[in-house]
Amino acid sequence: MRVSGKASLAGVIGWPVGHSRSPRLHGHWLDRYGIDGAYLPLAVAPGRLAAALDGLLALGFRGANVTIPHKEEALRLCSRLTPQARAIGAANTLVVEEGVLLGDNSDGFGFLANLEENAAWNPAGKRCLVLGAGGSSRAVLWSLIDGGAAEVLVTNRTAERAAALASEFGAQSCPWEERARALEGMDLLVNTTSLGMDGQAALDLPLDKLPGRAVVTDLVYAPLETPLLASAAVKGNTTVDGLGMLLHQARPGFAAWFGVEPQVDQALRSAVLD
Repeated sequence: MRVSGKASLAGVIGWPVGHSRSPRLHGHWLDRYGIDGAYLPLAVAPGRLAAALDGLLALGFRGANVTIPHKEEALRLCSRLTPQARAIGAANTLVVEEGVLLGDNSDGFGFLANLEENAAWNPAGKRCLVLGAGGSSRAVLWSLIDGGAAEVLVTNRTAERAAALASEFGAQSCPWEERARALEGMDLLVNTTSLGMDGQAALDLPLDKLPGRAVVTDLVYAPLETPLLASAAVKGNTTVDGLGMLLHQARPGFAAWFGVEPQVDQALRSAVLD
């Protein structure tokens, strides 16, 4: 990474932020493309986001990523919003344009780009089952519906949250107890819950009714192969891990801040996992 007095600056805002893999990810790209720039971890406590964003503008930053717990507040503080950020209700990518902040959400882009790269899959005309109704599921639902999915079904352990989310996005919901039966006829199964993550219980979901053509993806990437993905692989379904979504969602921000369209490849995966 080459940094001069004219370096382009960006970073990731969160609390805590030390666990974020984004500095390693963007640092790899900065080195690879020989860019005069820096990408920094920016620890911002709750209640201090507005001041921090004013600081970004004052210091000449090109923008920043935003992670927990600031994504929703960042959306409210931006002067401009992309349609996807507005629909999803959160901003994970900020870009300085004409002296003000544009709020974007690249999670849906990253989700679909990961499926396209690793399974040659796109949502047009497909039937999809989404497990979970948290913040990440909003981006998944938006991307599937915007991409022309024929049917999107969402289920969650709290039925009211699934019903509310489905209603907001024009999807359908089903009871959590019916999740195994709902697999019948699906082209995509997505886990957006924390079940299967290191330190969490495994997802309890028999895959008997899932068609062999269906792709199975898990937003969890620690471990890379969750129990769900392992079961699907044994059954013969194509599986896609969650790391690729993290890598691809970083592409729009990097391009906007540093002026280079970055590539996701094995070298990047290895750098981020190291």
